[in-house]
Amino acid sequence: MISKPQALFLAPETPYPIAGGGAIRTASLLEHVAARYLTDLIVFREPGAPDPRAQLPQGLVRRATVLELAAHGRGFAARALRNAGRLLRNVPPLMDRFSGFEDAVLRATDGFEYDLGVIEHFWCAPYQQQIAAACERTVLDLHNVESVLHGRCARVEPGAIGVAHRAFEGAARRLEQQWLPRFSKVLTASDADASAVRTIAPKADVSVYPNAVRLVPLPPPGDDEAIVFSGNMEYHPNFDAVRFFRSEIWPLLREKHHLLTWRLVGKNPHAVARLVSNDSRIELVGPVPDALAEIARSRIAVVPLRAGSGTRLKILEAWNAGLPVVSTRLGAEGLPARDMENILLADTPAEFARAVTRLLTCPELCRSLGTAGRLLVEKEFTWESARNMLDF
Repeated sequence: MISKPQALFLAPETPYPIAGGGAIRTASLLEHVAARYLTDLIVFREPGAPDPRAQLPQGLVRRATVLELAAHGRGFAARALRNAGRLLRNVPPLMDRFSGFEDAVLRATDGFEYDLGVIEHFWCAPYQQQIAAACERTVLDLHNVESVLHGRCARVEPGAIGVAHRAFEGAARRLEQQWLPRFSKVLTASDADASAVRTIAPKADVSVYPNAVRLVPLPPPGDDEAIVFSGNMEYHPNFDAVRFFRSEIWPLLREKHHLLTWRLVGKNPHAVARLVSNDSRIELVGPVPDALAEIARSRIAVVPLRAGSGTRLKILEAWNAGLPVVSTRLGAEGLPARDMENILLADTPAEFARAVTRLLTCPELCRSLGTAGRLLVEKEFTWESARNMLDF
């Protein structure tokens, strides 16, 4: 009898419950691996967070090892102090956050031999050195290209924060050059990211594993005159998008459409609370059990991103819900987004407000774009179609 091959999967955060872009991508890949390999999981846990082992689908993995992260302050002063230390040590923030567990990873793999080792996020790439000792083949799944992400954040942030992002861009680039070629395979979310990785690390073996969503029945459309932005509000590109929309686009829309509501859906709503306070027509919804149903309550999804990397699962989720999307060109990067065909693209505040107004006043265009986006998801961006691009 031929025994089932074995795999090791290391993730900096649990993807369950599946909520948010990072969790969607990680869960898709983990479930693909677990269906083909007898899989052991190593996962980190933030202080006070639920036990990841209790959140895993039953029978998904053979063993789950939880690595406990140290507590740290989340206030501005604590963050500033930590990042100052990281700048002095030339270490990007999240790589610093998840470092120092080399011995724990070695203990978790001691006595095991794996056919495949998968690491999620570049933050954990240095653990390649530990898992390679137990794994015949190693794969790194890049949700973003970190140096590109920091570089773009630097361009939209003034003062010291922009300077810090510029320094972290250089630090991430050096680490990418060091670690990416060591993996048997590097996965990226788009052709654009793959091209960036090949430029940074020409010897890396790169393949595209596109972001995708689990296809669900089309939720019932909402009747509310509302627009929606979804995502982890603590994630810097999302924070900047909310800040940009609130200060430069929302006033234009608020004045013109007196019944319009703007909803913010996703975890860590506290991060943007001060930006949207004192406006009764902005709803800080926060995390919800069924993000797709919540997104579908609104008429239009807005993606006013000015920084980021990878591809935006918030667009795929909106399309999955049948909603039309207005996005910046950077927000739609890496997706087959075609202006007026399956999306409206706008970069300046005036252009963005006009695009939203156009959809609010033209139900036929709303339906057309929403239908086109949903059909695109069904054809190219389901978990099943994305997995066809994997060779393991």
